[in-house]
Amino acid sequence: MVTISKISKKYARSDVKAVDSLSLDLRDGEIFGFVGPNGAGKTTTIKMLIGATPPDSGTIELDGADLSKHPEDVKRKIGYVPDAHDMFDRLTGLEFLNFTADVYGVDSGARRERIGRYLEMFDLGGAAGQYIRGYSRGMKQKLMISGSLLHRPRLWVLDEPLTGLDPMAARHLKEEMRGLCGEGSAVFFSSRVLDVVERICDRIGIIYKGTLLAAGRLDELRAQEADATLEQLFFELTGRKEETL
Repeated sequence: MVTISKISKKYARSDVKAVDSLSLDLRDGEIFGFVGPNGAGKTTTIKMLIGATPPDSGTIELDGADLSKHPEDVKRKIGYVPDAHDMFDRLTGLEFLNFTADVYGVDSGARRERIGRYLEMFDLGGAAGQYIRGYSRGMKQKLMISGSLLHRPRLWVLDEPLTGLDPMAARHLKEEMRGLCGEGSAVFFSSRVLDVVERICDRIGIIYKGTLLAAGRLDELRAQEADATLEQLFFELTGRKEETL
């Protein structure tokens, strides 16, 4: 479904690569967890994956289409929840959802049904007519999640999506992740909450200082340590990498 081939990114005035020759395959119907310490290259990888910033080298393909050659076609298939809430705060919640539906070309029938569903699911119905600037962090997060799902994306990219969510909203988010995968889509889930990643992800990738250290199912990552938790594996792998630097 998604093929990431040797992508690298180095920012201006720096000789250090934020991401260094990273390759990954994301499969239909899976939740892929992406973890790493602060500054490891998670957000840079995500920005390249969604087409917000181009890689210096390497390619990204979704359903066989190269993101650099067919950016509009590929981006239409992606839903994105960022770790920041840079939203149009002079719109109401309902105006934001309709604007998002317009961008992705969601027809009126599907739009009405999906907006109603997510407003009810995330308990935003009473705030739908209010301006976003008056929303709490959690409400903005729920609105962003709702908007990213309106077009039922082939690839749903989540960067720290649990931040600010109450337990019920977090539960609904996880259900939506699995439900979207049931439709054949893939979820790319970046989070610092390792126990959640361990519980819900089908495969996991660990990135450290721009380099992908390991990727696979948890039982594959465990290798000879069958009872190791993701947290134990994370510190073992990143610690071993640190010793070689």
